[in-house]
Amino acid sequence: MAREERRVKVRIDNVEKIYEGRKGKMIALNGVSLDIKENEFICVVGPSGCGKSTLLNIIAGLLDATSGAVYVDGKKVEGTGTERGVVFQQYALFPWLTVIKNVMFGLKLKGMSDEEAREVAMKYIKMVDLEDFVDSYPKELSGGMKQRVAIARAYAVQPEVLLMDEPFGALDAQTRTQLQTELLKTWEEEQKTCFFITHDVEEAIVLATRVIIMSARPGRIRDIVDINIPYPRTQETKMTPEFIELKNRIWSQVYQEYLEVRK
Repeated sequence: MAREERRVKVRIDNVEKIYEGRKGKMIALNGVSLDIKENEFICVVGPSGCGKSTLLNIIAGLLDATSGAVYVDGKKVEGTGTERGVVFQQYALFPWLTVIKNVMFGLKLKGMSDEEAREVAMKYIKMVDLEDFVDSYPKELSGGMKQRVAIARAYAVQPEVLLMDEPFGALDAQTRTQLQTELLKTWEEEQKTCFFITHDVEEAIVLATRVIIMSARPGRIRDIVDINIPYPRTQETKMTPEFIELKNRIWSQVYQEYLEVRK
């Protein structure tokens, strides 16, 4: 996919987040600024507690920043919105609804008829290869299948920005690899702007146009690494010298921040 110059889709402007606790103030984010271009795939890595999920929740409108702001298409984020879809690690499916009805849920909220919502939902269920499980309930699905449903549901409502908080973190290595491949294929087809949190440096490099490395608390952007490996990327990409060099560069910085946490 050509990476021509694109407009800014998401602007994170000097965002700070402070939590008040029994032990006083805890600065989760400290002056985070970042421009994300349209159709970019941004991956964020860093040690636990560095504010990755806090930042994603502020972009999603699930949390308010203490200071600073986030803008989508130049409009300040104030609460949730249909232009932003979120996929969490814990699937967040409705256990009493079948696969098809889980994916239809957001479409019905948008006012679609049953027939139209079903048609759209089926498109995205097929996209994640679950058409044989449309009438299954979440308890009947594996972890990887549940996450496919969550991704299909997020894509079905046609958000312009897809926010993903370690969506593959709880999955086994084989399923994780398969979903990485499927997600990249879908991203290239659907042209979404993606903001993806992961602890896995290899996963970040396979997926991202740029990798954001967060510092230990208080969370700041330590480095931004351009991933200039051409798409489409496969698991064989991990064997190339370019990939290995990027992995060493990013991991060394993440490890330094991990050591900071342990002090």
